Amino acid sequence: MEIAPEIKPPPSPSPKLIEDLALLDEVSSRTAGVSRLEMCIQCGTCGGSCPSAADMDHTPRMLFAMLRAGMRKEALMSNTPWICVSCYHCVVRCPQNVHIADVMYTLKGMAIEANLYQNSTAPDFSQTFVDMVENYGRSFEFGLATRHYLKHFPLRLPSMMPMALGMLTKERMGMLPKRIKNIKQLKAILKRAKELEVSAHG
Repeated sequence: MEIAPEIKPPPSPSPKLIEDLALLDEVSSRTAGVSRLEMCIQCGTCGGSCPSAADMDHTPRMLFAMLRAGMRKEALMSNTPWICVSCYHCVVRCPQNVHIADVMYTLKGMAIEANLYQNSTAPDFSQTFVDMVENYGRSFEFGLATRHYLKHFPLRLPSMMPMALGMLTKERMGMLPKRIKNIKQLKAILKRAKELEVSAHG
């Protein structure tokens, strides 16, 4: 007696991936001006225009696709925003006029807030620079470089000394910080800006 082969039902189709645009919308709303992030068509012109793309773990196109997919942790841990040098080549060449470099600034801020980054060197440098501006109203190059190299690259300091001495003797850099006039007004502006940011995203 011949037994008929068992007929298996066809596998059910895989559920379609649904875009989670909440993260994309959040990044877009937190970016200064109009980011046009939602207009990205994944053409890859940004990555092809970027002089630093070879050192990025994700091209900007890939990073924006991650945002569209709601991959918050993966996106914020990417080194791409920190590698960006803000040359704006990508912005100039983007056919959709996406403000890519501005989005990178937003992602850096979000990564610092969430404490999601692979290496603290760039976030520490950024925070030191912000502290200098808040305290003095301007950058203090000697203090910025000294603090940064002492914390992250102490063994490189001796090799930096000839250049530092040259800049000091030629008065291209000062040993002491100089505050701008009306620093209280700047602090009031920065305080108000922080309050507005908190109320906008709180």
